Amino acid sequence: MTKCHCRNPLKPYPATIVKIIDETPDVKTFQMVFDDPEVMENFRQKPGQVAQLSVFGVGEATISITSSPTRKGILEFSVKKVGMLTSALHRLEPGNKVGIRGPYGNHFPYEVMKGKDLLFIGGGIGLAPLRALIDFVLAEENRRDYGKVDIIYGARSMDDLCFKYDILDRWPQMPGTTVYTTIDRTEPGWEGHVGFVPAYLEEINPSPENKYAITCGPPIMIKFVLQALEKMGFSDDQVITTLELKMKCGIGKCGRCNIGSKYVCLDGPVFYLSQLKQLPPEF
Repeated sequence: MTKCHCRNPLKPYPATIVKIIDETPDVKTFQMVFDDPEVMENFRQKPGQVAQLSVFGVGEATISITSSPTRKGILEFSVKKVGMLTSALHRLEPGNKVGIRGPYGNHFPYEVMKGKDLLFIGGGIGLAPLRALIDFVLAEENRRDYGKVDIIYGARSMDDLCFKYDILDRWPQMPGTTVYTTIDRTEPGWEGHVGFVPAYLEEINPSPENKYAITCGPPIMIKFVLQALEKMGFSDDQVITTLELKMKCGIGKCGRCNIGSKYVCLDGPVFYLSQLKQLPPEF
C-alpha cells in the first residue's frame, strides 16, 4: 500500500475546483488543484488509488482518482450524485474550496501488466477508476510497455455514458486501442451496439492469451462479467477489480470496509479475483 504523503493522514488539505465537466445528468467530473503548490507536488497517486474529498460543513467521502498520474498539476474526480455529500459536491462551482486527503489504498498492478494485452470492462460510473489506468497505459511515455488495449464500456442510455470525449473520440484514435460501446436499450439517435455489458463481452469473446482483464461497474454487472470471463478461459489471476465503494475512513480505523479478514482501504481497493475468492462473497 502507498502511504499518504501528508504528515497527518486525517487532515484534509484545501484545494480549489478549477473546472467542472457535466458527464451525465447525475455525474460530474471535478478538476482540482491544491492551494499549496508543495502539497500538489507531493501528492503522487498511482492508478487505482482513491482520496477522501471533503465538503466543508457537510462531510467527506471516498472517491476514486479519475486522472492518470501522467497528467501533472491537476487531479480529477468523477462523482455520481447519490447522497448528501455527493449532492453537496454537485452544488459547488469553479472557484469553490474542498478538502482532499490521500492518496489511499493499493493500485492496479501496472508493473506486472507490462508486456501484456489489456481488456478493460466498465459500466456506468465504474469507468472512472479504470480511466486512470487506461490513460496511464496510453500515455506516450508508457505506451510501448503494453500490448493491445481493448475497452468494453456500457451504460443504461446515451445520456448515461461517461467520458464521451474519451470513449467516442480520443481513445479510439490511440494506437493499438479498440473501444466497444453499448447501451442497455435502443433509443433514437444511437447507432451503436445495444445490450448489457456482460452479454456484449461474450459476443466479442476476447482470447485470454497473454492478457489481463480489469473490470469495474455495478455489482450485478461485475458478477456476470466475472462469470463470462471464467467461461472464456481467463484464470483468477488474470482478472482484477476494484472495490473502493466500500471504503470509509481510508486508513483502517473505522472497520466499515472489512470483508472477512481484509480491509478494503488497507488491502485494496484493487483485488485479483483469486484474492476475492478467498473472502466472503461480495458479488
